[in-house]
Amino acid sequence: MPFRGRRNGLSTKPVGFRAVTPTETKRRSRRHNLVLLGVAAFVVAVDQLTKWWALVSLDDRDIDLVWTLRLNLVHNTGAAFGLGQGLEAVIAVLALVFVVVVAWASWGGRRLSLPPVLLGMILGGAIGNLADRALRSGDGFLGGAVVDFVDLQWWPVFNAADSAIVVAGVILVLTAPRYRQPTDEPQGATTGGDPELDPSNGP
Repeated sequence: MPFRGRRNGLSTKPVGFRAVTPTETKRRSRRHNLVLLGVAAFVVAVDQLTKWWALVSLDDRDIDLVWTLRLNLVHNTGAAFGLGQGLEAVIAVLALVFVVVVAWASWGGRRLSLPPVLLGMILGGAIGNLADRALRSGDGFLGGAVVDFVDLQWWPVFNAADSAIVVAGVILVLTAPRYRQPTDEPQGATTGGDPELDPSNGP
């Protein structure tokens, strides 16, 4: 289907499209990275503060809240929700690789098309649990145990970092089709070109 444009002298520009300047691209990328970093920092802060509280307050007791929800301190050497017991180093390395990949993609000029809030939640959750493995006592490199304390009694015990990762992951899966890169983007939509002046489009 040909573009319908508004003629101005000899030029015809497609209605509804405009050129994206390098300055605007940099501004969007900077805003994307700031949101991602801010959300990640917030998740890490909440995760570490709640873990600190759990270590201080739940060392010798459990707290029943409502229904089956209770606060119960557990030291987890596996992955999220206690999975992967005995694979502490492997899980930690995978989390570290994810953090590096996201940082490289975002700050290396390759802005990801996924929502920065969701990426920040996953990144912050990965860093929060990775900090436990690196800073808390354990066996060998990155062998520390992750602090879990939210216990539903019918689901593995988890923490704020696990929650951020899972919630963001589920939303990404459910909304994945929205973030596919378009393959049939019209000419001139991002470059400022004029489709009707392209010789390949005919007279």
